[in-house]
Amino acid sequence: MLDVRRLRLLCDLSHLGTIAAVAKAHTYTPSAVSQQLSLLEREAGVALLERTGRRVAFTPAGRLLVEHAETVLAALERTSAALASMSTGLSGPLRIGAFPTAVRTLLPAALVELGRRHPGLELMVTELDPVAVPAALRERRLDVGLLHDYDVVPVDPDPALGTVPLLDETVFLALPAAMPPAEPRPRAAGFAALGTSAGASPAASAGAATGGDGDPLVRVRDADWIMASPGTLCHDVMLQVCRAAGYTPRARHHADDFATVLALVAAGQGVSLVPKLAAAEPPAGVRLVPLPTRRRTRVAYRRGAAAHPAVAAFVSALRASTGEFLAR
Repeated sequence: MLDVRRLRLLCDLSHLGTIAAVAKAHTYTPSAVSQQLSLLEREAGVALLERTGRRVAFTPAGRLLVEHAETVLAALERTSAALASMSTGLSGPLRIGAFPTAVRTLLPAALVELGRRHPGLELMVTELDPVAVPAALRERRLDVGLLHDYDVVPVDPDPALGTVPLLDETVFLALPAAMPPAEPRPRAAGFAALGTSAGASPAASAGAATGGDGDPLVRVRDADWIMASPGTLCHDVMLQVCRAAGYTPRARHHADDFATVLALVAAGQGVSLVPKLAAAEPPAGVRLVPLPTRRRTRVAYRRGAAAHPAVAAFVSALRASTGEFLAR
């Protein structure tokens, strides 16, 4: 019989890439992880990994077992959800991961509603970059989390996770008010709730940024930029839209918090990109020009956990608070 805990380690290795990373995620030593994976190979009766020095690679049998193990782990999540649905009332911890803008704008009302409806739930929020959410869910440090991507830089879905759409929003070019206006192409700007289709395809969004001197991105090609940190999704998006407009942006400042970005724009320190959620109440001295680019936000959980009453209650409360925010 294959041990479920060892199957989870094998799946984590397929996602994280190294035994050291798996050990860190589970607070084990690397040697302990290696020992557990060796025991799993004995249980399976076939080689699952090829070891070359400190590197490991999956054998065909190992890749097959990961595929089936993901299905097994999802079935266990569904079983836990079914058992939880038989309990009277919701109780216990619900660990939530969300990016800073959502924590400020969407989560507070959802938390209040959850606390009112389910006082037995212990709501625990962690402010987290969306790129870190999948690993935190797989490692069971979170129960639900918010992910986002952009149409110009889509993110491949994680097979270990299930998601539901929450929000689709416009991305704006943020300019100092004193800068000469950069007129946008005609387009309805704003939000689409619950993942409804409101944006162009990646190719169309990139292509719309190459429309000549009237395009707002072309008209700020010589401006200083306030860029996100290199290696982040937001940084990649800024590079993508500017390169589609025919240039590489000149970074003067780096900031990852949108409130900081807008404060720098208001101070005349450069231009930047901000999503609608972060720009609902821009500071004085900032002008916003809508772009074709869209940011898409989803609620994520471990595959099979969608029917868990606590997860379903969170999704319902967050959708309600999102609708209220958009209606302001």
